[in-house]
Amino acid sequence: MSAIYILWLREIKRYTRSRPQIIASMGQPLLYLLALGFGFGPIFQKSGNGSYIQFVAPGVISMTVLFSAVFSGIALIWDRQFGFLKETLVAPVPRLHIMIGKTLGGATVAMMQGMLVVIVCLLAGFRPSSLSALPLAFLFMALIATLFAALGTAIGSVLVDMQGFQLVMNFLVMPIFFLSGALFPLTNLPSVLQLVTSVDPLSYGVDGMRTALIGVTHFGIPTDLAVLAVLTACLLAIGSRLFSKIQL
Repeated sequence: MSAIYILWLREIKRYTRSRPQIIASMGQPLLYLLALGFGFGPIFQKSGNGSYIQFVAPGVISMTVLFSAVFSGIALIWDRQFGFLKETLVAPVPRLHIMIGKTLGGATVAMMQGMLVVIVCLLAGFRPSSLSALPLAFLFMALIATLFAALGTAIGSVLVDMQGFQLVMNFLVMPIFFLSGALFPLTNLPSVLQLVTSVDPLSYGVDGMRTALIGVTHFGIPTDLAVLAVLTACLLAIGSRLFSKIQL
């Protein structure tokens, strides 16, 4: 268990020491929140759906957690190239503990990044419908972070260099975000798009965050929690399996 704690703490320290990275990682959420939030606001309001800032803020928070969590797992590639991963793997601790420590560390970093975006959303005019639902929103944020940190670890265990990074971004992470309903409602979609969004794991995270923060739901809280919990357990198992097979 000490190995899990050490690796968890290392991931957090690496994040907090990189101030330029923290500032740079806020650029994309700010772009979506301000450009889309205020740009599409009048159109969204005229359609009778209320404030677009209120609608899109949970999606932007979920997006931030998604990207931060996945990138923390893909950081395994850098650790492998610079030799840190080799030093870690030769330590007399089970690889499962190493994987769990890195995954939980990446998930914690993603949640910290998400909390920063929450503050930005509040400054931009977003207001949660109920403060009593904030613990539920925090739970969904933790599930999203752990789910996609485990996915990032699984991907990082398979890739051997950064050449596959753009492939992961263009054909996996970006579709997961754009098809999750983070930027548009999931109601009244074409049947094909409804099917695609229903198999997107982030759809349930965004829906859970939106339900907790503004009281608008599509799938329902029990479904969101069940899907995220099952997928998180499955990806942790897959990530552990792939990580245990890393060859240096």
